Amino acid sequence: MNHFRFLFLLFVVLAACDQVAKRADVLYTQDDTVVEVARDVEILYSDSAIVRVRVTAPTLHNHTEREDPRQEFPDGIKIEFLTPNLTVRSTLTAKFAERRQDKGLVVARDSVVLTTIERETLETEELIWDEHAQKVRTDKFVKVTKPGEVIYGFGLEANQDFSFWKITVPKGTIKAEQLDKAVQ
Repeated sequence: MNHFRFLFLLFVVLAACDQVAKRADVLYTQDDTVVEVARDVEILYSDSAIVRVRVTAPTLHNHTEREDPRQEFPDGIKIEFLTPNLTVRSTLTAKFAERRQDKGLVVARDSVVLTTIERETLETEELIWDEHAQKVRTDKFVKVTKPGEVIYGFGLEANQDFSFWKITVPKGTIKAEQLDKAVQ
């Protein structure tokens, strides 16, 4: 009788394992894992073994579908552009961002702010960072604040660390001594 119970119990366990294995195939298809979610993310970009950019975000949604792969940062993003000695040269923050790995583009939206160690601040509603060209750009309204001046306009092109920038259609006031330097 004990052998019968043991064989019956063994049969039940094997049948249950078989059902779990079959369910695992059904539960974990590629369609079910189209979006991977990560929390408290830190991504480092390096060039020639030197860290150049640090990205941090509370949430990352990694969309893995073949037709439209992308990474979304629905709870905001912070991108720090670093010098070779790892000090922060400039910082970009936004309430939402999307990264297209195949194109090397990050589109930051909603309350985008870029600040530099020179106390310059760029504010706009959308900013596109081209990872390959190491540039940022927008065609939206921008406000650049520097010590003693504010410049408004539409459209901006800049180095990713904001060491050089230009507003496509500027509005506002510029100090006269800066115009003299630009002419020389």
